[in-house]
Amino acid sequence: MTETWILIAMIVVSVLALITALSLSAWIKKQNPGNERMQEITGYIREGAMAFLLREYRIIVIFAIIMFVLLIFVTNWMTAVAFLAGAILSVLAGFFGMRVATNANGRTAASAQSGGMAAALKVAFRGGAVMGMCVVGLGVLGVAVLLLLLGINNVEILTGFSLGASSIALFGRVGGGIYTKAADMGADLVGKVEAGIPEDDPRNPAVIADNVGDNVGDVAGMGSDLFESYVGSIVSCLILAVTTTDLDTLKAVMYPLLLVGTGIVAAIIAILLVGVIKAKNPANALNAGTYISSAIVLIVAVILSFVLFGSITYFISIACGIVVGVVIGMVTERYTSDAYKSVKTIAKQAETGPAVVIVEGFSVGMFSTIWPILLIAAAIFLSFTFGGGLYGIALAAVGMLSTVGIVVAVDTYGPISDNAGGIAEMAGLPEDVREITDKLDSVGNTTAAIGKGFAIGSAALTALALFVSYAQVAGIKIIDLLDPNVVIGLFIGAVMPFLFSALTMKSVGRAAFQMIEEVRRQFREKPGIMEGSEKPDYARCVDISTKAALKEMIIPGLLAVVVPIIVGLWSREALGGLLAGALVCGVVLAITMSNAGGAWDNAKKYIEAGNHGGKGSEAHAAAVTGDTVGDPFKDTSGPSLNILIKLMTVVSLVFLPLFPNVVG
Repeated sequence: MTETWILIAMIVVSVLALITALSLSAWIKKQNPGNERMQEITGYIREGAMAFLLREYRIIVIFAIIMFVLLIFVTNWMTAVAFLAGAILSVLAGFFGMRVATNANGRTAASAQSGGMAAALKVAFRGGAVMGMCVVGLGVLGVAVLLLLLGINNVEILTGFSLGASSIALFGRVGGGIYTKAADMGADLVGKVEAGIPEDDPRNPAVIADNVGDNVGDVAGMGSDLFESYVGSIVSCLILAVTTTDLDTLKAVMYPLLLVGTGIVAAIIAILLVGVIKAKNPANALNAGTYISSAIVLIVAVILSFVLFGSITYFISIACGIVVGVVIGMVTERYTSDAYKSVKTIAKQAETGPAVVIVEGFSVGMFSTIWPILLIAAAIFLSFTFGGGLYGIALAAVGMLSTVGIVVAVDTYGPISDNAGGIAEMAGLPEDVREITDKLDSVGNTTAAIGKGFAIGSAALTALALFVSYAQVAGIKIIDLLDPNVVIGLFIGAVMPFLFSALTMKSVGRAAFQMIEEVRRQFREKPGIMEGSEKPDYARCVDISTKAALKEMIIPGLLAVVVPIIVGLWSREALGGLLAGALVCGVVLAITMSNAGGAWDNAKKYIEAGNHGGKGSEAHAAAVTGDTVGDPFKDTSGPSLNILIKLMTVVSLVFLPLFPNVVG
């Protein structure tokens, strides 16, 4: 009875999150949508985003049906149904969040004009909070309902749920990332550098596609990304609670569930408080929300640890996850915010040309891996040694993502602010409005990098927990580095993040080539565009990005599913090596690419704010080139890698019955 009532309580809390999302959405709709021109531009962006998403989902449906049938034969119908549930809820998280984001962008610009910084921040943040509430609400709802129907003794069925969430997230992240960066590169390189027109100038044919891309990549794609991170951390923890501990099974399962429920309530409280906090710097208000929700979860975690287990042992793991997650965010801010030396140095180097900008930015990205990796290592050591062994490591991942509702809200606020700036520019609003949206957008770049840092850090812990689950179920007690099969798998796993990144970046390059050629063609064949007497063909650019993204996302997405199955059919031990190699290389490469891209972007914005010659200077042109190189780093390949390493691990776990057992 206790188990049933706790699961019902989790369902109630998840419904509360969805009700909060609904009420925030209704509040946003009541805000001023702006003048007729602003509403027209908002409509273009919404229509383009929805058209892409619906076409993307048609392809994903085909993949989901094939996987559903395959899982019925390889595993059982329950795992197949759980897969379908994870896929559907992942799609819904991205869909709902993007719908609201495309309503909030124009209203953010209008609020900046009528109410200043505080009003614009409130609208943009609450627009992002809808996504945050959808992610945690749908994630916990899916897990709780499946456990209620199946019972905790069938917790391994949840691997299907995690597989569904991860599969959709990878396609969403890659497809959305290719779309947004193809449009962004075309708009920047031809518009800013060649034509010399401002960012988001309505004369740029790629400007609508660029703003659509912010939504399909940084909102819908990111929402599915953090949904699968959240679900993966919960599922891995529940599996280890059942398989690796000497604890009472019910208590070991309920502890992480009660904590994610607490995290939802804490996120709701923090979201409401951010709306009333008065801060001159938007970053201070947003950080306050993160700290408040983290403090609430920490307090409840220590109480529950005493009540359920009679000690603070398992609280230590939760604390490790939360503290390391927050500190990784702080470290990320140091390397990606224009308030600190790293970004200012890149901006200074822009005076010497694009080559030095690229070298400096890439070195910043590589250097930025040191502290996050040490922090992740510390979390693993402390949670394993003092916080409950392997189960403790999984708890650390849950702790890191327990406040994901507010993390997603802060992250999604960024692309909404970016869109607001574009709408302000295209609608010809006063310069002070654009200054407000640019400030919000600059902070948003940093918060987006922090969100990616959370996702990557949690991916390392979650993938490790899933890796342990794989080894236990496969009957592998040790991964022997003297075994040639393991070493071969290790090398294949190590190269997978590089192969995946190469494919996704080449995809962006090919799509951007088409976009650049189209923008140049329109400027060449329609001279009236620059004079303002002819209207650009926005729809053509939107269509180019859509077709290219949908075509190019398929091979990288399938790679993560097919390669582990092929290696597993050869050797379970080799597959263990593959997962270890992919985990280590994937985490380091993801941090490098995400932070380098964020640093390049904010260096450009720092120059645009009037430093080192300002807009139109040679330094600005060099910084734009650096930012363009960083676009696929931070918004396509980098954030997709954390999904890749978890998806490969969960595929290995789900398809384990296929693989030959040669363990003596």
